[in-house]
Amino acid sequence: MKLTDKVIIPKEKFTKYLLVFKKRNDKSQWLAKAGYKAGNWKILENDLKKQILRNDASYIEDTPYGQLYEIRGNLLGPNNNSIAICTIWLIESETGNTKFITMYPDKKEQ
Repeated sequence: MKLTDKVIIPKEKFTKYLLVFKKRNDKSQWLAKAGYKAGNWKILENDLKKQILRNDASYIEDTPYGQLYEIRGNLLGPNNNSIAICTIWLIESETGNTKFITMYPDKKEQ
């Protein structure tokens, strides 16, 4: 199943979480391997929409908020390095909106 390309990804997911160093569960250094940094967060947003959303989504489970889906794939960054990622998306029960939840390294592909 393909998810819609009209997804909601709050800017803060990039500027306050994924691309900012965290002592625990840091993703910024991993994303930097592909050339993603806080200053170019829009590139990561666009790459998720253009490179990852074209892949098939796998159903994970129903939650009180909606259905969770997973999309795995390789993300080719602005420095031409590729990283294997797993992304999690939620289709909200109340609105039908598709929202980006998180992403992390896809260890199955490494």
